[in-house]
Amino acid sequence: IEKKPLNHFLPGTRIFSMGTAGCNMGCFFCQNWDISKSRSDQVRSQHIPPEDVPQLAMKYGCESIAFTYNEPTIWGEYVIDISKEAKKLGLKTVMVTNGYVTYEAFHDIYDHVDAANVDLKAFTENFYGRITLTHLQPVLETLEWLKQETKVWFEITNLMIPTLNDDPGETRKLAEWILTHLGPDVPLHFTAFHPDFKLQDKPRTPPATLDRARQIAMEVGLRYVYEGNIYSDGANTYCPKCKELLVRRSWHDVLKNSIKDGACPKCKFAIPGVWSNEARGKRLRSVETRGNYTHLNL
Repeated sequence: IEKKPLNHFLPGTRIFSMGTAGCNMGCFFCQNWDISKSRSDQVRSQHIPPEDVPQLAMKYGCESIAFTYNEPTIWGEYVIDISKEAKKLGLKTVMVTNGYVTYEAFHDIYDHVDAANVDLKAFTENFYGRITLTHLQPVLETLEWLKQETKVWFEITNLMIPTLNDDPGETRKLAEWILTHLGPDVPLHFTAFHPDFKLQDKPRTPPATLDRARQIAMEVGLRYVYEGNIYSDGANTYCPKCKELLVRRSWHDVLKNSIKDGACPKCKFAIPGVWSNEARGKRLRSVETRGNYTHLNL
């Protein structure tokens, strides 16, 4: 589940990840462009009835289902139907989303899911307009709705692209907005970019950029700030009170999880999230199901 990324929601557990085709954004840097920029008739796929998806997840020992790879709000009815079936079997559901959704569709979908990771791609309207062909404000509104109007556990990801959204001043403003509007306990992931799709001319994100962003966000007052797509101690979870190492990660693998009953075992400080105490995450492999390739954490 750390691949989503979600670090405070059932860490180390297996998740069944699925997607369709298409997107409601036009990001030049899309890392899944072969799926998100395609029509349904251009990708290898096959319809799976909603009631069959949770059965497949359970077959492979997964405790949750992720709607990911392309924007799940554009297939929201399918998300809702699968989520209803998943709940019957005690499975959780997760949205990996760009957060670009209307208020009406927001409640239709998020009334049925358990967790989300929202891409906050930058903190300027200029970036959103030029690089994603959309707008920043609707994404900020989605984050506020999640905080104020739902019980959905959510985390935020900011993919840092050299020269486009990695300015320290912008990072500070982003972190300050999160602190003011969402509070200090929403996990924030700064992740490394690699050249893809229409941004082949940009270099990979230097680890030092992620280190700096994490330090800025923690100085602002955010308690759970992570680095992703690199090997780093910034992937670990620490107690904000006593600094005890609580969850040790190597890339997306959980090596240690000492959180007990949602708290630090040393000082008993409550760590927000949805926790499990058994680390079972392994590396990804692909499983072919009736003509569909579905990635699983197995």
